[in-house]
Amino acid sequence: MTRNVKKVISALAALSMAFTAVSVLPADKETEKVLAIEGVEPLFEAECEDLTLNGAEVATKVYNDEYPGYTGTGFVWVTGSGNISFTVDAPETGMYRLETMALMYLGNEGESREAKATVTSGDYTKSYTVKIPATETYKNFSFGDIKLMKGENTITFGDGWGYCLYDSVKLTKTPKPDFSKASDTPVDPLATPETKALMKYLHSVYGEHTISGQQEIYGSGHDGDAEVEFDWLLETTGKLPAIRGFDLMNYNPLYGWEDGSTERLIDWVTKKNGIATVCWHINVPIDFDNYELGDAVDWTDCTYKNYQASNSTFNTANVLKEGTKEREYFEAAMEDLAEQLLLCQEAGAPIIFRPLHEAQGNEGNFGDGTAWFWWGDRGAEVYKELWKLLYTTLTEKYGLHNLIWEFNSYNYANSPTWYPGDEYVDIVAYDKYNVQYNRDDGKNGGPNLSAISAIYNYLVELTDGGKMVAMSENDTVPSVENMMIENASWLYFCPWYDDYLMSENNQDFEELTKMYNSEFCITLDELPADLYSTGDSQTPPTTKPVDPPATEPSETTPADKPDFMYGDLNSDGKADLTDLSYLSLYLLGDTKLDENQLEAADVSYDGTVNLADLAHFKQFVSKDNVVLGK
Repeated sequence: MTRNVKKVISALAALSMAFTAVSVLPADKETEKVLAIEGVEPLFEAECEDLTLNGAEVATKVYNDEYPGYTGTGFVWVTGSGNISFTVDAPETGMYRLETMALMYLGNEGESREAKATVTSGDYTKSYTVKIPATETYKNFSFGDIKLMKGENTITFGDGWGYCLYDSVKLTKTPKPDFSKASDTPVDPLATPETKALMKYLHSVYGEHTISGQQEIYGSGHDGDAEVEFDWLLETTGKLPAIRGFDLMNYNPLYGWEDGSTERLIDWVTKKNGIATVCWHINVPIDFDNYELGDAVDWTDCTYKNYQASNSTFNTANVLKEGTKEREYFEAAMEDLAEQLLLCQEAGAPIIFRPLHEAQGNEGNFGDGTAWFWWGDRGAEVYKELWKLLYTTLTEKYGLHNLIWEFNSYNYANSPTWYPGDEYVDIVAYDKYNVQYNRDDGKNGGPNLSAISAIYNYLVELTDGGKMVAMSENDTVPSVENMMIENASWLYFCPWYDDYLMSENNQDFEELTKMYNSEFCITLDELPADLYSTGDSQTPPTTKPVDPPATEPSETTPADKPDFMYGDLNSDGKADLTDLSYLSLYLLGDTKLDENQLEAADVSYDGTVNLADLAHFKQFVSKDNVVLGK
């Protein structure tokens, strides 16, 4: 079970990412070769008509229509599934940005068509799918950042819906984001001291570490046991996540009930010293036309889906109009939400708050039925005003200042039109679900360990690096190696509950354990004790816990006189997650315990230190309803 993770991580960190530049050899029309020549940039640049064409042709007009503005002898007209390809010889594995001058001549302004770029190197194949917006002139378009393997790589681009004009192509080394540009100050000028402290801590680790997270199941799922995912993580990785995700959907004016979410959140932050993130799947009545404000509505007659899918008569646009029934309902929903958030604020618990999430859906244009949730089903302009209404109401009317505002974005051509604005957003987040759809790892199934750096860099550039970027929901947790090599330093990751975490179809358990036990990943036991203080002593972790020092026999603590408390492996006078971490590492074979520590570790009091002690200790930490030792 021992995994020599630190050696792997050190080797990866030492991997040189400073790629030398390349130039183009005479075109071979079968395979264009690019060799590394130090000091020359860009890495690769060519007219598209000089590359290998597959199902595409060089042209100066399409039928009788001319499209002037191209360079060279013409443009490449890609139709259907046609594509363009070239080959490079990369000196090291790393990330490169593929850009083209292109004109998407089909469709109206605001519409887009799908295209694809694929990298092939030996047995390695990886595809990247993008949306190219319709334009009237040639414009620079980026396929994003693609991963090249050391040695020969063939790059193919253009497949998909096709029907695009490509003029030229350029390949450059992907610049590493300037993480220092991200703000460390909440947008709410009246943010509580704890909220300011949390924001500064998040910024202090951004770009150097990723923070582990996990979404809990909502309501009475798992037969009322909200700890299933966390128990599983502790048993599988020996660690607990630093961030816990909550959903306040059940505090609502329709069928609202107390599911314990707020109490668990406060306990997680104030007693466990963890970080909380909150989403809000707020429901509306499907038959809103016949709904009377204040009426109870069974949850089966409610929805958070868009009106196209649910046939709801709730008109999101009317929320923005004072005096409408929709506005009055939303006011009631915000009041229920504020009541819970105020309890958290009074307890000193700041929250990474992610409301009205995934609004754009699959492009999410008004009327097309692809904005998954009702809050996005009337388009970007309505959505942005809805976000601002929520922000203003919670901060000004209810005096809520314990919130770090997190906006869910996508990487579509029109995603910037959904952004509420820098003054209303603290963190930009993305929800990654690519095990079944939109894979970019070249595989047909199983966990997708990609760090999706193309999306990460797109979101960084959405705010010119001014906001931290997080993976607020996901299926597979990316591998440590991919995050580091691809420079995709997501602020945190947070798998959804149930099979999204605990199924081998979604998670590579060995890679997940490597992540949790790597120096790159921050777990609950590694959060600073002064996380929510405003002092200058707060510093980010730089390493995993090292082997605890053995207690040398002395006159004051003789070796033959046990002086300990059960579970206190590091002799700090308490039994907590840090001690549980040491016990986990010992059972994994990654650390040693001296005689006194072994005696303290026998928390099940059976004369040996084994998995029974781990399970007993885990119950103590998670539920505080068991006694350690005698």
